[in-house]
Amino acid sequence: MNFYNEMHDADGRVRSHYRSYEDWLNATAPERIASKRAEADLAFRRVGITFAVYGEEAGTERLIPFDIIPRIIPATEWESLAAGLRQRVRALNLFLWDVYHGQEILRAKRIPAEPVLKNSQYRPEMQGVDVPGRIYAHIAGVDVVRAEAGEFYVLEDNLRVPSGVSYMIEDRKMMMRLFPELFARYQVRPVQHYPDLLLENLRAVAPAGIENPTCALLTPGVYNSAYFEHTFLAQQMGIELVEGRDLFVRDETVFMRTTQGPRRVDVIYRRLDDDFLDPEVFRADSMLGVPGLLRAYKAGRVTLANAIGTGIADDKSIYPYVPEMIRFYLGEEPILNNVPTYMCREPKDLAYVLAHLAELVVKEVHGAGGYGMLVGPAASKAEIGHFRALLTANPAGYIAQPTLALSSCPTFVDKGIAPRHLDLRPFVLSGRETHMVPGGLTRVALTESSLVVNSSQGGGTKDTWVLEEE
Repeated sequence: MNFYNEMHDADGRVRSHYRSYEDWLNATAPERIASKRAEADLAFRRVGITFAVYGEEAGTERLIPFDIIPRIIPATEWESLAAGLRQRVRALNLFLWDVYHGQEILRAKRIPAEPVLKNSQYRPEMQGVDVPGRIYAHIAGVDVVRAEAGEFYVLEDNLRVPSGVSYMIEDRKMMMRLFPELFARYQVRPVQHYPDLLLENLRAVAPAGIENPTCALLTPGVYNSAYFEHTFLAQQMGIELVEGRDLFVRDETVFMRTTQGPRRVDVIYRRLDDDFLDPEVFRADSMLGVPGLLRAYKAGRVTLANAIGTGIADDKSIYPYVPEMIRFYLGEEPILNNVPTYMCREPKDLAYVLAHLAELVVKEVHGAGGYGMLVGPAASKAEIGHFRALLTANPAGYIAQPTLALSSCPTFVDKGIAPRHLDLRPFVLSGRETHMVPGGLTRVALTESSLVVNSSQGGGTKDTWVLEEE
C-alpha cells in the first residue's frame, strides 16, 4: 500500500512548504533536539497535560506523547479544507433542526427513517424544542485524513462533546517556547485565540433578552479523561468550571451556587454526555447532572452547547448520509468526500464485509476513542473470528470501511526519525457566525504501521502549522 507523505513527495524530494524546516533540522545538532524533546516532556508533566486511559492497570493518567516535527499545511490547501468543513457542519446543524421538527429529509426519503428515529442517540424529548439560532452543534471536531493521492476525506463527525483543542493550543505554545527561530522562518497562522472565539460563540447563543450572559463549563469531574481540557478552557475563557452539584434549577431557571449566593447561568458548555445531564429525564442514577435541566432548556431559560440530541448526527450509522444532507439542505455538492462505507444492517453489505474482514476496518456505530473496532489487516485470526460473531449477531451495530492508506509524516521515535500515520481534527465553531482557527489537533500513531491515532490507544500529537499566504 502506498502512503502520501506530508513532508516528502513520491521521489523522496522535500515538499516546498517543508524545505525551510528540513534545512533547520539538518543544521541542528542531534543533542539539541534530544534536549528539547526531554524539555517538552518535562514541561507537559509539570503542567499536567495528561489523558486518562480507562482500564489500564498501571494507572489512569498518562502523558500524551508530543512530537516536535510539525505537520505543515499550505494556505491554499487549508482554505479548501476549511470551506468543506464549514459546509459540512452547516448541513449537520440543518439536519438536526429538521429531525427534531418537520423531518422533511425523512419524509422525502432521502435518508431512511429507521436508522434515525430508532437510534439510541435520537432524543425524542427534544422534538419540537426551539434552540437559539437553530444551532445544535456549537462545537464540532471533524476528523479528516489524507489518502494515497493526497486528497482529504472526512473520517468522523464529532458533535457530542469533542475534545482535543487544549492539546492543539498547548502544542503550539510548546513549539514557540522550544524553537522560536522556526517561527522567524515561517509565517504560521495563530491558534491561541480559540478560547476567545469559543466564548464569543457561546455568548452569541444565549437565551433571548440576555445582554450580558453568564457562561459556565459543566464537567463530569476530575476522573473524566479530558478533565485537563475542561479546566484549561474554563480558565482561558474566564468562566466558572462547575459540576452538576454546583448547579440547581428553580422556576425553570438554572442557578450556580456561589459564595455570594445563587447566580443565574445562561449558557452551559457541557462536557457531559446526554445520558447523565438530567436524572429526571435520562439516567435516574446519574450523580453528575442537574435535576430539572431539560425543563429549563425547553423553557428557553438556558442554552446548552452542544444541544441535547446532537449525537444522532455524528453516529457512525448516520455518517454515510452526510453528503446527501449537503445536497438536500444546501443544494450543493460536498466539497469533502466521505470514506466509502458498508452499512452492515444491509444484507448485501453484510455479506461483502463478512467475506472481506481481513481487508476492512469495522467500527461499532456507537463506538469512540478507537474502541470497538477491528483493523482487519493488523488483526489476528482470533480477532477476526470474534468480529465475525459480533457482526452475525448484531449487524446493525456496525459499519465497515476500506483500510485507508493514511498519510504519514516523519516523526521522532526510539530508533530516530521514521514515518508515522496521522489524522487531523479541526474545530468548527457555530454561533451567529462560523469560526475556525487555522489548524487543529494532529494525532499521530506512534506504533509502526499502526493506523489507530487515538490518544486512548497510545497515539501522540503534533503541532499543526497553517501557513500564511505567500
